[in-house]
Amino acid sequence: MNKVSDVLIIGGGIVGLALAIELKLRSVKVTVLSRDFQEAATHAAAGMLAPQAEKIPPSPMLDLCLQSRAIYPDWIGKLEEITGLETGYWSCGILAPVYHAGENLLTNQFWLNQSEIQQHQPGLSSEVVGGWWYPDDGQVDNRALAHCLWMAAQQLGIEVLEGVAVTDFVRESQRIKYVKTTGGEWQAERYVLATGAWSQDLLPIAVYPKKGQMLSVRSLSSPQPLKQVLFGDETYIVPRKDGRIVIGATSENVGFTPDNTAAGIQQLLNGATRLYPPLKNLPILEFWWGFRPATPDELPILGTSAYENLTLATGHYRNGILLAPITALLIADLLEKQNANPLLSHFHYSRFTEN
Repeated sequence: MNKVSDVLIIGGGIVGLALAIELKLRSVKVTVLSRDFQEAATHAAAGMLAPQAEKIPPSPMLDLCLQSRAIYPDWIGKLEEITGLETGYWSCGILAPVYHAGENLLTNQFWLNQSEIQQHQPGLSSEVVGGWWYPDDGQVDNRALAHCLWMAAQQLGIEVLEGVAVTDFVRESQRIKYVKTTGGEWQAERYVLATGAWSQDLLPIAVYPKKGQMLSVRSLSSPQPLKQVLFGDETYIVPRKDGRIVIGATSENVGFTPDNTAAGIQQLLNGATRLYPPLKNLPILEFWWGFRPATPDELPILGTSAYENLTLATGHYRNGILLAPITALLIADLLEKQNANPLLSHFHYSRFTEN
């Protein structure tokens, strides 16, 4: 039996690693069991920090997202200071062009008409009649962030065991006694489930995979002609400072069916080139796919569970990267201080079990 004195985090994606780092900085002994780091949804994302562009309505979810976006610069700064690595964090703003103007658009101070939006971002389709400008939204390079988190965990001396999959919880009354894994048995005082789309492998919890296909192209000019993220109805286009342009994403209820498909890639290219025609002439760099951890209401599952010593941090769907810092902060407070932020009550797992 492998003994862990404080916290055992099951899942080594962005949420699991962010929480492990937050706990370690509070002098909590923490171990992370990671089944497959490269398969985490973090690697398949675009890295948008877009609570306003996503048009999340006023709600606890919007509050959670805005709080996380607000602490993002300091969180990134801390990670980059620990590692000496860059994460590609860029508060570039997000532009949301539209093809059809609604009646209420002119009442918003961030509305740009057709002339203004073409000046703001040259090259947009002539079909675009205007759009919303969200200057406080932004992006981070998800792959660079994932690497930075991994390296920060290493440099802080956090035990991260890659290739170790938890296969079962061994329960005793209302507590988790220990976990069985492909690398033996592990015991801790407290456990955190942060396995994303794979959460149902261990608990009958309302999280399921939603596949997303993506691709990237390379800009032929320097500097990058796109100065901010384009967030359209059919697609999003995310420019990186190094000249890459990420295009996403499909949303498919196909379980864990792998691989890119011709239909998926065609959908992405059609939507992206309609919105920003200059993409038609750019070389394709890469195709990939991943599995978002979706829930029936598209909100995360955070906080206590049916077991006294098991905490949940999963189901972030499209917002795992945005919500990583606030999730780490709130869950660390819950574990270390037994301090449940009132926001957590809105994301409790019981909302799917109550009649």
